[in-house]
Amino acid sequence: MANQEQAIFLAKVFIQLKPTVSDPQGQTIHGGLRSLGFESVRSVRAGKYMEISLDEETEAAASRKTTEMCEKLLANPVIEDYRFELEKVE
Repeated sequence: MANQEQAIFLAKVFIQLKPTVSDPQGQTIHGGLRSLGFESVRSVRAGKYMEISLDEETEAAASRKTTEMCEKLLANPVIEDYRFELEKVE
């Protein structure tokens, strides 16, 4: 069986506190925006965004690895939710 060629995938990872968790950073940003005159801002939730390049044979393999990274290190599953988008880089 021939080895498949590796492809580069870009994982765009979005991590945010769960809705039931207090977000002091978001509250501070909200207050700052309102003090600058942005009165229409009702609320702000802060989060993290990361881009990770992976060399994998398939999109399914890249997805599995990204999920594993999120669950083991990037997100705290007790207080954070995560999602990601994968795209193949040409």
